[in-house]
Amino acid sequence: MIREILGAISRWAIPILLVGIPLVGLIRGIKVYDVFIEGAKEGFNVAIRIIPFLVGILVAIGMFRASGAMDLLTNALRPMMTALGFPTELFPLVVLRTLSGSGSLALTTDIIKNYGPDSLTGRMAATMYGGSETTFYVLAVYFGAIGVKRTRHAIPAALVGDVVAAIVAVAVCTWMFA
Repeated sequence: MIREILGAISRWAIPILLVGIPLVGLIRGIKVYDVFIEGAKEGFNVAIRIIPFLVGILVAIGMFRASGAMDLLTNALRPMMTALGFPTELFPLVVLRTLSGSGSLALTTDIIKNYGPDSLTGRMAATMYGGSETTFYVLAVYFGAIGVKRTRHAIPAALVGDVVAAIVAVAVCTWMFA
């Protein structure tokens, strides 16, 4: 019964929204097309404003990956991660996930190809990928779009969230699949 209800909702949600929103606008006397065009113009202006921030973050990611700093950092932290039971092969994913969605997706895909989708490491990588965010990318784009210069506690709080997400992903996957 519940499955049928959810199936009906999922089938009809998008068509109802696509018809319902303009219909409500027309009933209220709103010029729907004009409002849509104004929103599109504003979106284009936001895209123009965030381009420098996107270029900056992408250059930083490229430099970090190409410099070999990831390997140095991983090797330096290997004894501590091993002692804590954190898989060292997942550490680059934890770091890269905070920087780049596409880069971390490529790394997650590579981990899953190497270890298998049903392996503990593959499941941990997939859980980490889905349970965290591209922190620096998001902060650069959103703070850049609205002109925030002082991030104050946003970056440390977001990084703590990313670390917690990685630890929880390893712990839950170990608990459920080991």
